[in-house]
Parts: sequence; structure tokens; C-alpha cells
Amino acid sequence: MILGIGSRIKHSTYGLGVVTNVTSKMYWVTFIENGLETIDVDEDFEVIDGVEEEVDTVSFYEVERTFRELLKKYSDISEVVPIADKWKGGKIILEPGDTNLTSKEIPIDTFFHKIVMVRDRIRVMEQKINSSKVIDDQDKVDLQQYITRMYGSLTTFNVLFKNKSQQFTGSSKK
Repeated sequence: MILGIGSRIKHSTYGLGVVTNVTSKMYWVTFIENGLETIDVDEDFEVIDGVEEEVDTVSFYEVERTFRELLKKYSDISEVVPIADKWKGGKIILEPGDTNLTSKEIPIDTFFHKIVMVRDRIRVMEQKINSSKVIDDQDKVDLQQYITRMYGSLTTFNVLFKNKSQQFTGSSKK
């Protein structure tokens, strides 16, 4: 029998815990003393209070993930986007061609945060355009092409992103 979400167990290594997510091979269990751990469904543990798996049960993880996706989709709250490790603590130095003028130093982290904010604002604009009832389909297509070109123009900054999945992508020439 596969345990359902809410089942209480006692594990020999992790102690007492509650099942918070279930897959066909793993249980996600929040243990009182050890926090969140994943264990195999075949692993040896004592069932203190078993809950039968129900089809309509939703895990806390799924609720949190769905809530996060909705917030990203319908607000301008930005996700945490990490900068690549090699740039942490670095700086950008802007030196004017005129040697009589002073140069400007900007922490890369600050610059990166501004780039991410621009990206997030473009995403919100894109979502508002696509969900608009006032803009006709052809205008949506035209505006989407401009947005894609904007992303493409920003691909230069991809070197700053730690995670490839969070980088800018424009239209490919393939």
C-alpha cells in the first residue's frame, strides 16, 4: 500500500515525520528533527498513522508551486534570479573617452538586478498584451515580434546568469 499525504511515520535515521508529497517511487517527508527528506516507498520505516492515497489530494509542494506560478503570471513580483558565481562581488567600470572626465564604477550585482527587473517588466507586458481583449490577434502577433527582438537584444547579458533556464532568448535563425 502506498501511503497518502498526511501519513505519519517513524524512520530509523530521521525520526518522526509526516508525508507531504508522494510520487510512484518516493515519499517527501517533513521530519520533526531533520526537516524535509525524500525516501523510497520501499524503504523500511514504521507507519504510525497511515492515510490512504486519495486521487484529489494535493501536496503542499504542489500548492506552493502553483501559487508561485500564479504570482509570477499576474503580478510584477520577480523571482529570485542568482548571478553567476564568477561575477559575485565584481564591478563594472565605465571609462569615458574624454580623459578629463571621471570613470564610474557600478557593482555587477546592482547592474544584474536592474537587468532582471527589465526582463520581468517585459514579461509582464507580454502577458498583458497576450491576455488583452482589446488588442486584435494581428496586433498581438506584431507586438510579440517586438518583444522577441527585445529579448534577443538582451542576450548579451546572459553571461551574468547562473542558471541557463533564466537567460534571455530571442528568435532563433534555425
